Amino acid sequence: MRAFIVLFCLSATFLGAQAPAGSSRATAGIGAPVPALPPASSLTPVQRIAREKRWRAEIRHQLYIPAALPPLHAKVWSSFRPVTGVVADRVTYQTSAGMLVPAIVYRPEHIRGRIPGIVVVNGHGGDKFSWYAFWSGMMFARAGAVVVTYDPIGEGERNVEKRSRTGAHDKIVPPPQGIPERDWGQRLAGLMQVDLMQAVSYLRSRTEVDPRQIAVVGYSMGSFVAGIAGAIDMRIHAVILSGGGDYDGPGGYFDSNPLPCQSPPYRSLSVLGDRGAVLYALNAARGPMLVMNGDADTVMDMAHHGPDWFASIRDRAIALRGTDRNMFTAIRYPGVSHRTSWVNRDGVSWLSHQIHFANWTDTDIASQPTTHISTWARENKVDITASYIREDREGGLDALESGFPGIKQEDLMVLPPGDWESLKDRLTYQAWARKTMAAQQAEARREAGH
Repeated sequence: MRAFIVLFCLSATFLGAQAPAGSSRATAGIGAPVPALPPASSLTPVQRIAREKRWRAEIRHQLYIPAALPPLHAKVWSSFRPVTGVVADRVTYQTSAGMLVPAIVYRPEHIRGRIPGIVVVNGHGGDKFSWYAFWSGMMFARAGAVVVTYDPIGEGERNVEKRSRTGAHDKIVPPPQGIPERDWGQRLAGLMQVDLMQAVSYLRSRTEVDPRQIAVVGYSMGSFVAGIAGAIDMRIHAVILSGGGDYDGPGGYFDSNPLPCQSPPYRSLSVLGDRGAVLYALNAARGPMLVMNGDADTVMDMAHHGPDWFASIRDRAIALRGTDRNMFTAIRYPGVSHRTSWVNRDGVSWLSHQIHFANWTDTDIASQPTTHISTWARENKVDITASYIREDREGGLDALESGFPGIKQEDLMVLPPGDWESLKDRLTYQAWARKTMAAQQAEARREAGH
């Protein structure tokens, strides 16, 4: 199937959550418009740069992201070879509140010189066990990159039962008296930001990774996380959002989403004014971005976020930046719903142009075989839910490469059982929730003392 590509600028190559199964959320349509912010043309260059700095600081403030990231304390527990030419390291690194993030880090077995790095950010309910996480790890490692796949809070080894697709973090925990309920979601979103930013820190800590060539690819909920991280973390060079990017106005998609990881943090960013345009402007200040969606994506309400909508927000973001340099481009696939499109030839080719894979050239990418994911999943007994193995969703993808195994979940466990048990108070959502509740209570006491 050929994509409909909207050309926003002549120099562009392309234009532009895994939601809980059976979600009953009603789409809200496009959010209400907001007053335009002063364009860059009304500011001096110094004023424009200062405004962008204030925006980044405000995002970090609203999401409780510390000014200095915590020490990384990374540890490689063991390694294995999932496929010829690729080594997978079982790793933990530290995130907010002294918590640990289990990750599988894929790398080429033979490395010459410095190579790019990629972080994969899962959709809702996904983790490093998800097919697209380990496929991306093997594929991009074969291409010549180091790839971090990790468990979001409440999933995988950060779940009390070590399970996936639990939505464990979806429950809003009532805060102490005097603290608004949305505060919980802001802190949760901040944790997710630090999880991702520490993955970037981990890549930068590896001597084989070129710190100037780090990309982040996010899917659904992960696209929400990745788009915000790209706005505030200047260490990231390139970003792909797949199944997302609809950062709209008051009462729109994210404002109406009941999940605490999305509506409360997005509402908190209302202080920015035109939130979507600001996020896209800040991403352009950082580097290139590709937004990939299907026009039949009901999960992300693409019926209300068509090419005209994306063109409008792009124009507003350009006005805030004062240039279209590095402004996002978007690709839209007809008849396609929710999926991780960065594994297809379009996504891999775009990434190659941004971070320059060590092993694959444009010619290599153009000639790579593909695998139809629904067929591969059934033949290899890979767990993809019935609603996502559909041909219009993930099952219909033709992913680059072939011959990949369906990696068993036990092989993707980072921590030996005894170590997981001794460290679970630094891993699970429940443990983080207890620490966060204690922090909220301490803040409430301090404010009451004033």
